[in-house]
Amino acid sequence: MRHAVITAGTKGLGRKVTEEFLKMGCSVTVNYRSDEARVEELKTEWKPYLEWVQFVQGDITKKEDISTVFNQAMDRFGRIDYLINNAGPYIFERKKLVDYEDHEWNEMINGNLSSVFHFLKLTIPVMRRQKFGRIITYGFQDAESAPGWMYRAAFSAAKVGLVSLTKSIALEEAEHGITANMVCPGDINGDMKEATITTARTRKDPDTPIGRPGTGEDIARIIAFLCEENSDFITGSVVSASGGVNVVNKMGSNGQVR
Repeated sequence: MRHAVITAGTKGLGRKVTEEFLKMGCSVTVNYRSDEARVEELKTEWKPYLEWVQFVQGDITKKEDISTVFNQAMDRFGRIDYLINNAGPYIFERKKLVDYEDHEWNEMINGNLSSVFHFLKLTIPVMRRQKFGRIITYGFQDAESAPGWMYRAAFSAAKVGLVSLTKSIALEEAEHGITANMVCPGDINGDMKEATITTARTRKDPDTPIGRPGTGEDIARIIAFLCEENSDFITGSVVSASGGVNVVNKMGSNGQVR
């Protein structure tokens, strides 16, 4: 049985990704930061799968917690086939770079970039021995072109760095049967993070060319495809899932980026 490690896998997009892997017949180590009540809810909702699921508490901004997640996955399941770096701290307050506190900057860099480094250091040797591995990271729309992002300098700097890290790992580990790809979700908000595509089709989104909002299921389906054994020809890619927003002409009539 293939095994997946999914960070922040109990809420939002991560929950839908976890459910997708369970439906695929995989065992899953689900990392969560602190919400014990949500874990207890999921133990009831996922009762048919509990034999193949373990929940591991940990803050992925801390190296020692990352080691705990890895060790518990290996102790119980003995392998790691899929590493889904779903967790990504984000500061919602709009503030310019000079207004960031040191601890906020460190949280953005450690949680969105350094955490992936630490997970890779632990899991890649396992994947090499297996001659198989799938690594997924998350970016943001247009991250591969390194755009500036007003009021989100720390988060965007970490994610743009993660683009290059993902591509570098794809090159370094290709000979070992390991792929690495990034998925860039569009603007998926609120309850839509845990919604299905069927639900989304009942709602209108005039800001999206396809006319509906994105969902966690959209992201989960893409990740599941990238993790298939026969998807090994896809590596080092940055896949955007924005309902067409990413291909809209962003230049206004005055030549300025909107």
